[in-house]
Amino acid sequence: MQEEVKETKKEKKNKEKELIEALNLKVKELEDKNLRISAEMINSLRRKDEDNARVMKYANESLIDDLLNVVDNFDRALNQASTSEDVINYQKGMQMIRDNLISILNKYEVKEIEALDKPFDPTYHQAVMTEKVEGKESNIVVEVLRKGYMYKDKVIRPVMVKVSE
Repeated sequence: MQEEVKETKKEKKNKEKELIEALNLKVKELEDKNLRISAEMINSLRRKDEDNARVMKYANESLIDDLLNVVDNFDRALNQASTSEDVINYQKGMQMIRDNLISILNKYEVKEIEALDKPFDPTYHQAVMTEKVEGKESNIVVEVLRKGYMYKDKVIRPVMVKVSE
């Protein structure tokens, strides 16, 4: 009988050990799961913050694009040749407005992309024509058809160009 009691005590101790080991294993699994979830949450918050920063950085892009069309219209009007005193005076006023608009765009980090006589670069230029030009190397911008602009570190409108063959 004593042996049976010893045996049941031994079995009970073994069962308790097994239960403790199983519980310890479960605790370890839950701790690992908790760490993974915490890491996922941190990464998710970081990605959200990066996305928000990107959105905020370029929030004015569509407005700036619309304003660039206004600048183009001013440039077209200013490039009209005239001998009339009235038209010349209007052009002077339009030039002042255009210059003011350009200075505001520059304040918001909008810069014109220089292209004339530069090597063609598809990152900044959009070639719409090619032409054989005496004295020019191949793949050099020979004419700017529409100005292009950078907004901060991003091309928001490539320069439309004619390139030498």
